[in-house]
Amino acid sequence: MKEKIVIKSADLFLTYGFKSVTMDDIANALGISKKTIYVYFKNKTKLVEAVAIHLFDTICGGIDCIFERSANPIEELYEVKMFVMQHLKDEKASPQFQLKKYYVDVYEMLRFKQFEKMHESVTRSLLHGIDTGVFRENINVEFISRMYFNGMTGIKDETIFPSTLFKMNDLMEYYLEYHLRAIVTDKGMKILTKFIKNQTQQHA
Repeated sequence: MKEKIVIKSADLFLTYGFKSVTMDDIANALGISKKTIYVYFKNKTKLVEAVAIHLFDTICGGIDCIFERSANPIEELYEVKMFVMQHLKDEKASPQFQLKKYYVDVYEMLRFKQFEKMHESVTRSLLHGIDTGVFRENINVEFISRMYFNGMTGIKDETIFPSTLFKMNDLMEYYLEYHLRAIVTDKGMKILTKFIKNQTQQHA
């Protein structure tokens, strides 16, 4: 039952927002009493924390699979982006914004875990790209991996990139191209250009 509560809560939180969904909403969606939820979670904050960790672990598992099977470090990043957006429902309810505003401790915990995971994954990707000749040898891997995290989290700031002007999926596409163009070799640029062209044709 505990896992069912977490999974259903995650679905509701990502659809309507962490703040908007009440314990009553979750209980009604599951067809159980609110008291049953409190058997496993003493308050909503604990449930939000459990959901955040569940989503993080699920996404990390998927990212690891993508890194193991990807054709090259360029397509790899685009695959990761698509996977994350699918699991976060394109962030329609701005869950990160609500998490930061109403559940600060959970947000900070999650942000640290995200940094550790992204730093590790992007560092591995950058080194792979250098080894295969698609990224420049003289890039500072430690700096670039941290800038990537900073950029990917920064574009989610509603005050700087309001949803009235930008769709999150488009923002991530823009940032990925921006990031990759700064570090690719001529070989990498050919792969990137071909990949973007194919993506454009598929969505035309």
